Amino acid sequence: MKHQLYRQQQLPCDIETAWQFFSSPGNLSIITPKNMGFIVLSDCLGKEIFDGMIIEYIVSPLLRIPLKWRTRITQVKKNKCFTDYQQKGPYKYWSHSHEFIPNENGVLIKDTVNYELPYGILGVIAHRLFVKKKLDHIFDFRYNVLEKLFNK
Repeated sequence: MKHQLYRQQQLPCDIETAWQFFSSPGNLSIITPKNMGFIVLSDCLGKEIFDGMIIEYIVSPLLRIPLKWRTRITQVKKNKCFTDYQQKGPYKYWSHSHEFIPNENGVLIKDTVNYELPYGILGVIAHRLFVKKKLDHIFDFRYNVLEKLFNK
């Protein structure tokens, strides 16, 4: 069963500042809860994303069990949008689209995550019991960190 998580956030900055922050894979660890054990393995610090970029991570979403996760960056339109698509990881399917919309108050950031868990009915049960809550927690954390970083 496919699921969707959608979030948006208004940031009081220009599009170049927003793009520079979100298009740097090294910043992912800043906006991910520490208890996720999130580590970027790829040598991409200081590099801007590009179409086809592969990023490998370790993440420990449950019981501190480390999992390897590899995403591919696709559909990059500088200062507008990009998508990361899971090539290998804990989900059966994961596609995360990031949109950046300049406006009179700064930049509206939109995140749309389409995902599916493996294991059929067990995945559906896991989603109801804890996966949805965990994803909500991660994106709530992200929202709060971005508020502190950009609304100084």
